[in-house]
Amino acid sequence: MDEMADINDMGDIAAEFAAYTTGAPVVDTKAPGGPVNERWDTRRFEAKLVNPANRRKHTVIVVGTGLAGGAAGATLAEQGYHVVQFCYQDSPRRAHSIAAQGGINAAKNYRNDGDSVHRLFYDTVKGGDFRARESNVHRLAQISVEIIDQCVAQGVPFAREYGGLLDTRSFGGVQVSRTFYARGQTGQQLLLGAYQALSRQIAAGTVEMHARTEMLDLIVVDGRARGIVARDLVTGKIDTYYADAVVLASGGYGNVFYLSTNAMNSNATAIWRAHRRGAYFANPCFTQIHPTCIPRTGEHQSKLTLMSESLRNDGRIWVPKAKGDDRPANEIPEDERDYYLERIYPAFGNLVPRDIASRAAKNVCDEGRGVGPGGQGVYLDFADAIARMGRKAVEEKYGNLFDMYARITAEDPYTVPMRIYPAVHYTMGGLWVDYDLQTTVPGLFAIGEANFSDHGANRLGASALMQGLADGYFVLPSTINDYLARNPHRSGDDDVNDEHPVVQEVLADTEDRLRLLLAVDGDRTPDSFHRELGELMWEFCGMARTEPGLRKALERIPQIREEFWRRIKVPGTGEEFNQSLEKANRIVDYLELAELMCLDALHRDESCGGHFREESQTPDGEAARRDEEFTYAAAWEFTDTGEAPVLHKEDLVFEYVHPTQRSYA
Repeated sequence: MDEMADINDMGDIAAEFAAYTTGAPVVDTKAPGGPVNERWDTRRFEAKLVNPANRRKHTVIVVGTGLAGGAAGATLAEQGYHVVQFCYQDSPRRAHSIAAQGGINAAKNYRNDGDSVHRLFYDTVKGGDFRARESNVHRLAQISVEIIDQCVAQGVPFAREYGGLLDTRSFGGVQVSRTFYARGQTGQQLLLGAYQALSRQIAAGTVEMHARTEMLDLIVVDGRARGIVARDLVTGKIDTYYADAVVLASGGYGNVFYLSTNAMNSNATAIWRAHRRGAYFANPCFTQIHPTCIPRTGEHQSKLTLMSESLRNDGRIWVPKAKGDDRPANEIPEDERDYYLERIYPAFGNLVPRDIASRAAKNVCDEGRGVGPGGQGVYLDFADAIARMGRKAVEEKYGNLFDMYARITAEDPYTVPMRIYPAVHYTMGGLWVDYDLQTTVPGLFAIGEANFSDHGANRLGASALMQGLADGYFVLPSTINDYLARNPHRSGDDDVNDEHPVVQEVLADTEDRLRLLLAVDGDRTPDSFHRELGELMWEFCGMARTEPGLRKALERIPQIREEFWRRIKVPGTGEEFNQSLEKANRIVDYLELAELMCLDALHRDESCGGHFREESQTPDGEAARRDEEFTYAAAWEFTDTGEAPVLHKEDLVFEYVHPTQRSYA
C-alpha cells in the first residue's frame, strides 16, 4: 500500500491491520549461559577483537549525541575507529539527555543500607513487572558501579556529603539510597561529561560531527546496515553516508502523544525507518507515564514539564478526602487530607514505582478528588520537609526545581503545595536487540532508549541515565568489536557508494516522500494532525486501555493518515530551513508507529507495568499479569503501511527473580 493510498473502508482496514500473523520465535543467541553474574565477563572474553591498527580502517555511524550516543561516539573514537556522528540539534550538548533531573542509579552501597548488584538487579526486574531479560538487567547492575567511577574521573560534580563523600538519595520502587545526583541537573552534568570526551575526539579528527542533520532512512545492502540517508536541516541538502556499522542512539518515541515531557524535536524517525528496513520493533505499547509533571493548563501547550521524581523523597502527595473540595490547600485541615500513597502502600509510601503512582493519581482524580483546573492534579507538599529540615536545606537539595516550578506556574512551592499530574515521559519499547545490542539487521545497533532491552514494562526512576551510559561507554564498545572482527573491512568493487542500486533506491524513496509532502498543498498544519493523533493516543492508549478503545483507535488512525495525505500544508521548499517539512515527515512515521502501539496493546491482553488493561486487574485495582500467556517480548516485523505486521515472540526465562504479584504495600 502506498503512503498516499486511497482508503475507502476504514473499518476493514483496521480489521486487516489487527489480523496479525505469528512468525518464528526470535531468540537472543548472544547471551552466554552459566551463572548470571558471570555472563557479561564470559561474553566479553568470547567476543572477537579488532587489532588497534585495523580499527582506523573501519567507519562507524552514530546517530544521536545524548548520553548513549555521546558516550558511544567518544569511546569508539578513543579506541581508534573513525566515527561519523549526527544530531539534529545545533550542538551535541543540546541532546534531550540534558533535561534529566533527578539522578543515576548505581549499586555502590555507600550508605551501607543493604544495597548490592544483586539487589539492583532484583529491583529492576521486579520494577519492570517481570517483562525484561535477566541477562541484560544483571549486566546493567554490574556496570552501574563502573559508570560512577567513569563520571567522577571526568569531573562530573555529583553532590557530596559534609565529609566529601558522594551523596545518594532514594528513588521510586526501592528501599535503599542508590541514586547519585547533581542537584536537579544530573542529566546536564553527565551529558557535559560525555560531550567533553566527544569534543576531544572531534578536535582530534576521529569524530566527524554533523550537527543540524537528521537521519531519514537506513541503507541496508546484502542484508547488512551500511549507511544512512540524512538531511541538512539548514540547507535542505539530502546526502548519503556509509559505514561498516550503524548505531542508533536517537532516543524514544514518547512524542507520538504530542504532549509529553520530551523535547519538541525528539522523534521516532530513525528507529521507525530502521524498522521499515527490517529491524524488529519490540513492546511498543510499553510507555511510561511519569507521576510528577506540571499539569496541562490549556490547548495552547505543545509540551509538558517534568518535576523530578527526587521530589518524592521529601514531598508528600495528597488530595482532599472529600469530592469537589476546592478550598486552597493551606485551608484544608490535616484530618481532611488523604495521603493516598502512604495509606495504600505503607512500605514504600510516596516512593512507589512510577506506573503505580501514576495510576493512583488518575484514580483519585477520576473519583472527583483532583485539585486545580479541571480537577486534573494532586498536591506534592513540602510543608513537613521544610518544618523538619528547614527551608535552607530544602533549597540546597531542590532549589533549581522549585525555581523552575515557580517560573512556570507563578506559585511559590515553599509556601503552597506543588500541583502535579502524570504525563508521558519515557518509552520502554524500542528496537529489538540481542545481548550485543544488535538489531535483527546485522550491523545495526540500537542503544539507550532507542532499544527495548533493560526495563521491561516499567522503568525505575534514575535508570535511564544508567542504561544510556552503560550502553555507550561499556557495552557497545565491546560488542561492536565482535561484529566488525567477523565482518572485516571490505575494499574494492563491492564497496557501497552513490552508484549502488540500493543506495539510489533508498535515496529516491526519501526524496519522493518529501516531495509528496510539499506537493499536497492542503489546509491543515502538521501540528494540527500531530495534536489530533496525540489526543487519540492519550485517550485510548494512555494510562488505561480497553479493547473497545484500542479498536476504536485502530479504526481512527488510518482515517487520520488518509486525511493527512489529502490536507497537509507544508509551505516553502525542501531546499531550505523548513520546520514544517521536518514536522510533517515525522508525523508520517508517528501515524504508522501509533498503529503498531495500539495493536501491541490490544494483543497483550494483560496488565503489566505501564501497560494497564482495565479488563485485567486485581480486586484492589492493581495490574494483573497473565504470565502463562504473555511472558515474552513481542517483536514486530514490518510488512507495509496499513498491513498486518508479523509477531515474533522472545520467551523470557526467569531463573533468579521469579515472577510474583508485585507488592509495594
